[in-house]
Amino acid sequence: MKLKSNLTDLPDMELVTLALSGERDALQQLTLRHYSFVHNVAWKMAFNPADADDLTQEVFVKVITRLAQFEGRSEFRTWLYRIAVNHFLNAKKRPMELLFGTFSDYFQVLDDMPDHDPSEQEQADWSDSFEEVKISCTAGMLMCLDREQRITYILGEVFKINHRTAAEVLEISPDNYRQRLTRARADLHSWMLKKCGLVNPAAPCRCPKKTRAFMEAGYVDPENLLFNAHYTRRIREAVEDECEESFDLIDKIAGEVFESHPYREQPGAAQVVEAVLNNDEVRRLFRI
Repeated sequence: MKLKSNLTDLPDMELVTLALSGERDALQQLTLRHYSFVHNVAWKMAFNPADADDLTQEVFVKVITRLAQFEGRSEFRTWLYRIAVNHFLNAKKRPMELLFGTFSDYFQVLDDMPDHDPSEQEQADWSDSFEEVKISCTAGMLMCLDREQRITYILGEVFKINHRTAAEVLEISPDNYRQRLTRARADLHSWMLKKCGLVNPAAPCRCPKKTRAFMEAGYVDPENLLFNAHYTRRIREAVEDECEESFDLIDKIAGEVFESHPYREQPGAAQVVEAVLNNDEVRRLFRI
C-alpha cells in the first residue's frame, strides 16, 4: 500500500488533524502505524488469526468513526488502545473462547492425550509441528483466563506495557492493575508449574511427546500450520519492554514462553485498511 512519503514521519496528532480534514492517506497511515500491535493483542485474545483479523477491523472502524471525539488529553496511542481493549472485553465471544474451559478441564484433556516418543525420523519431519504444539498449547492456556485476566496478562506480561500505561488503558488505578496482573500470573503460572515442562523440568507434559496425539486429534495440521508459519519475529523482538521487572523466577520463565510466540507483521494490513476505509459509516463521515 503506497502512502505519501511525507506522512510516514508525522506524529499521531498531526495525522489526526489531517485525517479530520479529509486526508485519506492520513487515515491509512494512522491505521497502519498501530495495526500490528492491535492485531497481535487481538490474536492472543481470540486464539484464531481469522477472528483476530475481524476484531482488528472492528476496532479501527470504531477508532476512525470516533476520531473527532479525541481531545488530546492522553497520547493518541493510549486512546486507541483503550478503544481496542474495551472492544476485546465486550465483543461477542468467538468460537475458540467457547471451546476452552477451566484450567482443570484443559490440563485434563492434555493428560488424557497419550504420550509418544518420536523416532529420529519423526523428530526431523515434525520439527515445525513440535513448535506448533508448543505455541498452540500455551496460547490455549491463555484462553483459560477470563477476559479481564487475559487482557491484563497480555498487556503486562506478554507485551510488556508498563503498569501506568496499562492502568490508563484499562481505566483503573496502577495499584488495581498490579493486583489484577498478580492474580492472573498466579492462576496461570501455578498450573504451568504443575503441568508444563517448558516452565518446570519436573512437570509431566512435553510438547514433542504430545505432537502425534495433537495431529491425530486434528488440533495440528502439519500442512496448514496456524501459528508456526516460519514467522520472522517473535514477540520479544517486536515490543518495547516497558514492564516493571518481575523478581519471581517462575514468572520470568513463564513470561519468556509467551514472549517466544510469533508476532505477525501486518499479515493482512492492506486488506483490513481498505475494508475500514470502505466502511459505509467511515465513507459517510469523511466523504471518501
